[in-house]
Amino acid sequence: MNETADYSLEIQIATQFLDEESAPDDDRYVFAYTIRIRNLGRLPAQLVGRHWLITDANGRIEEVHGDGVVGEQPRLEPGEQFTYTSGATLPTSVGTMEGRYDMVGDDGTRFDAPIPPFTLAVPRTLH
Repeated sequence: MNETADYSLEIQIATQFLDEESAPDDDRYVFAYTIRIRNLGRLPAQLVGRHWLITDANGRIEEVHGDGVVGEQPRLEPGEQFTYTSGATLPTSVGTMEGRYDMVGDDGTRFDAPIPPFTLAVPRTLH
């Protein structure tokens, strides 16, 4: 028997280095990331918050908490997706981000949707 979970999200991430907004001589590296969230579950769910851990190449970790994403708290019906683009500024040319979305189902069920770790890197800095 193939049972779909009540709550299941697929999260896909693409990153881009923003050369024109960066200033390497001033230890300022700006990155954009685009995230697509798709509801693979059986029930609707709303993204109400986010929690990020942003780590630079020196091991410094910045923790970010906030409501929703890019000023929105999208509600996703089963099969629906939401895509947004945001950014991060690092003092190093390489770093990582990971975290979670705080979700709530229409029935009041709260759950975390883990955001897998991804790398922010200036092109040609990683081998």
